[in-house]
Amino acid sequence: MKKIGVFTSGGDSPGMNACIRAVVRSAVYNNIEVYGIKRGYNGMIKGEIIKLESSSVSNIIQKGGTILKSARSKEFLTKEGRQAAYDQLKKNGIEGLVAIGGDGTFTGANIFHEEFGIPILGAPGTIDNDLYGTDYTIGYDTAVNTALDAIDKIRDTADSHERVFFVEVMGRDSGYIAIPCAIGGGAEIVMIPETKTSISNVIDALKQGWARSKTSFIVIVAEGDEEGSAVEIAAKVQNEIPQMDARVTILGHVQRGGAPTAADRLLASRLGIACVEGLMQGRTCEMAGIVNSELVYTPFSETITKQKYISPRFTEMVKILSS
Repeated sequence: MKKIGVFTSGGDSPGMNACIRAVVRSAVYNNIEVYGIKRGYNGMIKGEIIKLESSSVSNIIQKGGTILKSARSKEFLTKEGRQAAYDQLKKNGIEGLVAIGGDGTFTGANIFHEEFGIPILGAPGTIDNDLYGTDYTIGYDTAVNTALDAIDKIRDTADSHERVFFVEVMGRDSGYIAIPCAIGGGAEIVMIPETKTSISNVIDALKQGWARSKTSFIVIVAEGDEEGSAVEIAAKVQNEIPQMDARVTILGHVQRGGAPTAADRLLASRLGIACVEGLMQGRTCEMAGIVNSELVYTPFSETITKQKYISPRFTEMVKILSS
């Protein structure tokens, strides 16, 4: 393999740049030409392909976001769009790809390989940490620390005004951000998609806290909880406890930004190198990940279909530590 391409797709996550850097530097080290494909599958279709040198990725390891930009592509969902993308790769002599993204990115990559046979390896770049085949995804540690920093500040004002704060963190299908934020932030209640926490449970927990003379509370809500958003949940609880002084904070996309932590830089660097070396070994349609500190490759077909479970012990920890 003499030429490879690298692209980022889907939602951005801190550490993507560190991973791009690792792919480029590893390719150059192994005498492989490397090309950056801008704006994900959209850029692949349109031929937004640039050659990258070692100097192209200088001074980016500490930056959030992605220098290659990211976009979602409706056109790539069609056979015609994928054909156009393949034609652009052939035009530039690209023989293999490194895809940095989440399940949507890998789903597209899997289909692309099935149709055109181009080798593709993936690096898990998503703050949600919901991909099977790796203990942690690139950007997850940074997102948790960003959210936790905000929660620490919110607790100060919650305590000062004796309020209940409902704090919404990202996690449409996963509570992986909510759980460590709840434990690390000293929250009294956590609500995640994986477990059912009814409004009556929240009310009971608040009343038990007041009975123990607690005067302020933090309720962490993953955006995908079955009871609704933090705004909806707060309104439901307020309706049952009118005297409650409640506030809602939605952290939103602030969790996606910022300089990656040391853990994310190390993870991204390790996985970027693993993708290049995997392509050199003839691997394809696999995601590089770290499980129990060891490098593993998991087929895309598994990482996009198998569920990554959260241990019930973590929600139990929140209850124990808030008692």
